[in-house]
Amino acid sequence: MSTKVTGFEKPDTIKSLAMIRTRTVVGISAVPVMVEVHLANGLPSFSTVGLPETAVKESKDRVRGAIINSGFEFPAKRITVNLAPADLPKTGGRFDLPIAIGILIASGQLPGVKVDDFEMVGEVALDGHLRKVSGILPTALSCGADGRQLVVPTDNAIEASLAENTTAWQAEHLLTVCQHLAGRGDMSLCTPSDSITSKLASYLDLSDVKGQGQAKRALEIAAAGGHSLLFIGPPGTGKSMLASRLPGILPCLSVSEALETAAVQSVAQGQLDVDRWMQRPFRSPHHSASAVALVGGGSYPRPGEISLAHNGILFLDELTEFSRSALEQLREPLETGKIHIARANQSVEYPARFQLVTACNPCPCGYLGDGTDRCICSANKIEQYRAKLSGPMLDRIDMHVHLPRISVSELRKQSKSVEPSSAVRERVKIVRELQIKRQAKLNSNLAGVTLEEHCQLDDGIHQFLDMACERLHLSARAYHRILRLARTIADMSAKTNIEQSHIAEAIGYRSLDRQSR
Repeated sequence: MSTKVTGFEKPDTIKSLAMIRTRTVVGISAVPVMVEVHLANGLPSFSTVGLPETAVKESKDRVRGAIINSGFEFPAKRITVNLAPADLPKTGGRFDLPIAIGILIASGQLPGVKVDDFEMVGEVALDGHLRKVSGILPTALSCGADGRQLVVPTDNAIEASLAENTTAWQAEHLLTVCQHLAGRGDMSLCTPSDSITSKLASYLDLSDVKGQGQAKRALEIAAAGGHSLLFIGPPGTGKSMLASRLPGILPCLSVSEALETAAVQSVAQGQLDVDRWMQRPFRSPHHSASAVALVGGGSYPRPGEISLAHNGILFLDELTEFSRSALEQLREPLETGKIHIARANQSVEYPARFQLVTACNPCPCGYLGDGTDRCICSANKIEQYRAKLSGPMLDRIDMHVHLPRISVSELRKQSKSVEPSSAVRERVKIVRELQIKRQAKLNSNLAGVTLEEHCQLDDGIHQFLDMACERLHLSARAYHRILRLARTIADMSAKTNIEQSHIAEAIGYRSLDRQSR
């Protein structure tokens, strides 16, 4: 039976055509892709269109082997696979499974199956087994939002289970998927593992750090307001120790924050560490890292360290050893909380709202100001050393903290008298909750009207701050950062209004501005 459509004969069903839904990852978003498989008469061939990169083009050989070794017949026809939309670049082996199912449906080997409610991702091995792919978490979240079910390889099952509103099925083999679609067997649902909990991480404890009371105070202020921080001091004064203990005094991630952070890790690393998915990331790249490694990039853009540190901490140790060009790439993300990467074939945007903590020595030899005569650096060498950090970059760091050398007697003190991270974390949590309740954001993110509203000063304090800014030749950006920092200090003191002592302490954390004059 046939129906007439504008004068042409058209069959009711076209058995040689199949359409399977899947997704490709752009940034940390999973964009819908329709895999259209068409079988036509002619010399046997297999062509893939729709901007496939090399790994996608090579799927024809993997799919052929998987279909044959699973007991099916590979059709000796002219096979065309279209990945729509055609103007969106497609990468990776995630399209193998939908292509294989599409060929089996179009060739009539899976008659009568309905796949409209399913989305599928997975790479197939030559024997038909399914291998894990990257970007499963954003794929599962988007699939569930559109009300469809997702089929993933078993190795991706735990990650897919994090998307609680998505019905996700896991399969080890191509045959398992075929049997489920044909109603001859069932795949297993992706269920969370018992090891996936929101428990606190075993962070390093602040009580391990001996002395450095001012630096600990600065670390708590930075944690309470989300401020960036630079530690300056001779070797062995505890700069790296203090930075590595910042995650332990920060509140736990919310579920939405954890999912967003985990989505970045899923895209960048292929598979996230599900046992630590609720923990704040702490990224500490080596100083030889390139600009692309820090901010992301490549022909097919990938996330960099700043995105992997999203909702967490980016620690740059030996700051002056990083290339200046790499550090300058951090300036815009520090202000906007995101990074936009544009390439000839694709443009993506990654989240990058991280807390920057840095550390460096005061001079090339490292011993300037440690109370001894070991420093052999000339004034010219010290100036050249500090010139590696540009003024605009230093302007974007809220706090500059000098760490003195620790005496032997201080090192011998018992750790029991030192405050643990848990006590500091409770104070930080209270201050952060106060900020969120008052202004729906941390003090470090105050800007424009909200900054003026919540950082009001009386005339006397205004005159004090204006005089300090004039003497130190501070920029407008540094002026605003002092206001934000003073607001956090006032919040920690449970003060509604900013007082002169709060402004004075905030100015005290701009030590490099004072030294540069």
